[in-house]
Amino acid sequence: MPQPFTGTINIDIRDSQPDWTPFEPPRTPAGAPNVVYVVLDDVGFSALSSYGGPIETPNIDRISDDGVRYTQWHTTALCSPTRSCLLTGRNHTRNSMACITEAAVGFPNASGTVPPENGMLSEILGELGWNTYLVGKWHLCPTDEMNVAATRRNWPSGRGFERSYGFLGAETNQYYPDLMHDNHPVDQPTSPEEGYHFSVDITDKAIEFIKDSKVLAPEKPFFLYYAPGAAHAPHHAPKEWSDRYAGKFDDGYEVLRERILARQKELGIVPPDTALPQLNPIGSYETRSGPDGQPFPMMDETRPWASLSGDEKRLFSRMAEVYAGFLSHADHQIGRLLDYLEEIGERENTLIVVVSDNGASGEGGPNGSVNEMKFMNGLPDEVADNLPMLDELGGPHTYNHYPNGWAMAFNTPFKMWKRYEYNGGTCDPCIISWPAGSGARGELRDQYHHAVDIVPTILDVLGVVPPERIKGHVQSRFDGVSMRYSLDDRDATGTRHTQFYSMLGSRAIWHEGWKAVTTHPTLSGWGRFNTDEWELYHTDVDRAELHNLAAEQPDRLRELVNLWFAEAGANQAFPLDDRSALEIMQTPRPRMAGPRNRYVYYPNTSEVPESQAVNLRNRSFSIGALVDLPAPGAQGVLFAHGSRFGGHSLYVKDNRLHYVNNFVGLFEQKIDATEDLPIGEKLIISAAFVKDGEDPPHVSTGILSLYYGDRLVGEGRIKTQPGGFAIAGEGLCAGRDSGEAVTGDYPGTSPWAFTGGTIHRVAVDVSGEPYLDLEREAQAMLMRE
Repeated sequence: MPQPFTGTINIDIRDSQPDWTPFEPPRTPAGAPNVVYVVLDDVGFSALSSYGGPIETPNIDRISDDGVRYTQWHTTALCSPTRSCLLTGRNHTRNSMACITEAAVGFPNASGTVPPENGMLSEILGELGWNTYLVGKWHLCPTDEMNVAATRRNWPSGRGFERSYGFLGAETNQYYPDLMHDNHPVDQPTSPEEGYHFSVDITDKAIEFIKDSKVLAPEKPFFLYYAPGAAHAPHHAPKEWSDRYAGKFDDGYEVLRERILARQKELGIVPPDTALPQLNPIGSYETRSGPDGQPFPMMDETRPWASLSGDEKRLFSRMAEVYAGFLSHADHQIGRLLDYLEEIGERENTLIVVVSDNGASGEGGPNGSVNEMKFMNGLPDEVADNLPMLDELGGPHTYNHYPNGWAMAFNTPFKMWKRYEYNGGTCDPCIISWPAGSGARGELRDQYHHAVDIVPTILDVLGVVPPERIKGHVQSRFDGVSMRYSLDDRDATGTRHTQFYSMLGSRAIWHEGWKAVTTHPTLSGWGRFNTDEWELYHTDVDRAELHNLAAEQPDRLRELVNLWFAEAGANQAFPLDDRSALEIMQTPRPRMAGPRNRYVYYPNTSEVPESQAVNLRNRSFSIGALVDLPAPGAQGVLFAHGSRFGGHSLYVKDNRLHYVNNFVGLFEQKIDATEDLPIGEKLIISAAFVKDGEDPPHVSTGILSLYYGDRLVGEGRIKTQPGGFAIAGEGLCAGRDSGEAVTGDYPGTSPWAFTGGTIHRVAVDVSGEPYLDLEREAQAMLMRE
């Protein structure tokens, strides 16, 4: 509450007495700890070396050596939902995050917007005097607000972060990220050729933010939310980091699971009698049918290593090496941050929390991919086509994801992966270290906890009483409980008694060591929730969920199922949504502006996200630039949309107009003008595509023509891709090609801004109805989780 003014006010200031109390900024107690929150992405329970995994993470080990590792800490099984829990202390459905923000459906449990009554940790600490910083991934903002014309209410700056640097959506290219800085988009500072990588960049910014404040207020503590893209697809890592793992995954994922489990038992991370589930633990999808009688998608089928050809084994092994290099490279950046904290004398009194947002990802399917844009556009992603890219994996020329067998291995000893409410989706690493406040060093903790418990734990450590109001909004109750009691007492009785789960049709409830979970396949469109099969596991002793006790203890199972419904009701978890990705994507959602027939773009403006840009799919279109060309020698990009993995560009080079359409990164279709550009003011130079067929269905074919005014100066046949140009970022620009270049025909690197003339505006006209391959776009959305 504001403090009343207690001074004296008279006509003359000489007769008045000041009181600074109402105007002073908040001040933290002397010696208040800093908080560093490290949120990894798609890192399974057993990837890190400190959890028995094969991936070297010596700097995360430094943190665990100075703290404790939890062996039964859980998430929601998906990205945005978990991240909402990590920042609010409330269950994901109460945060209106039943799924990722891109899949919002307009119900209170799934609007994609965290309500203001569920205040975030950044909002609490910022009001109490901590500096608050975010670097990396946000993914708590609806898609219609991820643009410069939108409100910033759900950007980091709108939720209590004073400084931020990273990306708003689900994933980004690690070499060409879709960057925002505080409240506006920015270009990356260097190119991949100059050594750019997103993990390095955000670490530089984190250190910069801290340094900026410490110069002015050395005693002021900070809260840093550090969320690298690692290890979410695309798995991008400098080659030298991937090469460190050469040959280490050649024996395959089944053998790796056995080795990891042995190491976990040696470390005490799992009970000594833990065994491994079978490779396809909920049955072959070839033998399971949905409501239409068709088998479930093979995306969740894992191919036995022995069934692979020699070439497939080489490819799959390299994909694992790249993933491992990606995570080790991110760990190295965490080490840089730790070194800086030690250098300035802040490490001892910094509470560090390291978690992953869900289990390892199975979205790569049984074969993985070197270019996920092929899947997004409904094109076959054949192993034979991927093999020639083996040496490029992890570099800027690939947009890669490993096959799901590695997800199973990096989730050892659990079954399934991200999206599922089995432990493979929800049981994740959690490390807490506070050297100045806890004597625990390198110890394990087996108490059962959840992502909602982190905020109450941090507030407990800091001695902060949660406010009743934030920005005028009365605050709701926490679902989380503090874990601080367990930091120095490994034998303490756990304070969490119940936790409910619900994700994409998969459901579970944990209560005092027992767990009931459905076999309901996610995104199946199956419905029939009342006829779901529920399994029962005693997870205190059966962490791998191998021994289904439903038939032996029906009364206990019935009690747990009833408890799930009670908890679901209390957490506004309804309606349940297991619809297919196609149906989810067809859900109408708010848009910044509706579709129109003419779009006008201007140079020197921010990139337009694909969700808000003109839609050219499966239709005729024309792109016209109104320019002044005072003399020969103009060059550069007039219009560009997309990247090397799909996009098109209209540009001037060698005094002529050129158009390139990059078809899903597979090949470039280039049309060149046959005449030099005219000289003069207010000239219109353009490209026009007239669709005349489809081959295959929804892949438009037709003639692309180039014009100077109304004079035809070049033409050729092209085809246009049916789906989106980019999974993440890489929107539309006029006067430049931001991020990754559409074509290799540019002299030098992007953005290759237009020079030697003036672009007044670029207009894009469309005709006919836009075609949306909703099924493919839906699958792409889920790959962005």
